[in-house]
Amino acid sequence: MWTRISAAAVPAVERFEWFTDIIADSLMPTALSSERSADFQAAAAVLDLGTAQVSSFDYSRVRSRRTPALIRRGDPEQYHLALLTRGRMWMSQCRSDAELSPGDMILWDTSHPFEADCRPGDGTLNALVVQLPRTALPLRSGRADRLLGRRIAADSGMAAVLAGFLTSLGAHGSECGPQELRRLGGVVTDLAAACLAQHVDTYAELPAETRARALRERIDAFIDHNLADPALTPGLIAAAHGISVRGLHLLFRDEPQSVAATVRRRRLERCRTDLARPELAGRPVHDIAGRWGFANAPAFSRAFRAAYAISPAEFRRTAARAVPLRTA
Repeated sequence: MWTRISAAAVPAVERFEWFTDIIADSLMPTALSSERSADFQAAAAVLDLGTAQVSSFDYSRVRSRRTPALIRRGDPEQYHLALLTRGRMWMSQCRSDAELSPGDMILWDTSHPFEADCRPGDGTLNALVVQLPRTALPLRSGRADRLLGRRIAADSGMAAVLAGFLTSLGAHGSECGPQELRRLGGVVTDLAAACLAQHVDTYAELPAETRARALRERIDAFIDHNLADPALTPGLIAAAHGISVRGLHLLFRDEPQSVAATVRRRRLERCRTDLARPELAGRPVHDIAGRWGFANAPAFSRAFRAAYAISPAEFRRTAARAVPLRTA
């Protein structure tokens, strides 16, 4: 469950000091300054995943410095990998510096000094930060340090998969129980390791288990991105990832559904969502089915009824009346 706090509950004159304490407690002691301390805005949320922790921060413009003295005062000995989702940011560590825009990521080490300037523009900046003990990353010593203070684009490869996973955690992490959150902590660690290893050309050095779990998440993202393609079959998915169909099925062997069943379920979920959208009420059911890869309308209707115990047309009428639907 996300633990959320907001400066809105703090008197205005105390908000910047409150935020400084939050950063020190949840991340590390850091010297902060702001031109907007008198009307400072901030909110924070933390999701404990066991080995890893993910934090979400919204705040007004802040400059930050972590000095050797502050490191001596407190050092969690962690890597922090941040995904910027709103605003702009500059950061410097270990003789590297980077300008970040929304969709970019950056890595820093709490044991080294750094400087940063966060510039939200209108409103507040938002960043999702993964906190990992350095010993938790299955990378050889010093490998990740090559990326400290450098911009990591999250628009392709494992960085894009990790960014999508973090965004999904922000939306749905509160729905997960303790056991699920611990499993997700392992997934975050594997994806972070795969992302960093890919950027320093050491992906092959990762343990086989880490590479397998990262590949599983990459395949999940590929399926979601290509649901509208009627040709999305296990063969196509396997070929796109350079593995055999048998290897693909082995990756799914511990899952409750096969690869084909997973594709069908996610397509049905997208169709159900669209059938409930008032702005799509005039679009024929078969058009919505085709939009999500169902080329055969009768087969879609049978699959929908089998999954939800109601026909697509009946579901649309039920959704229009805002009557709760029972899932079979």
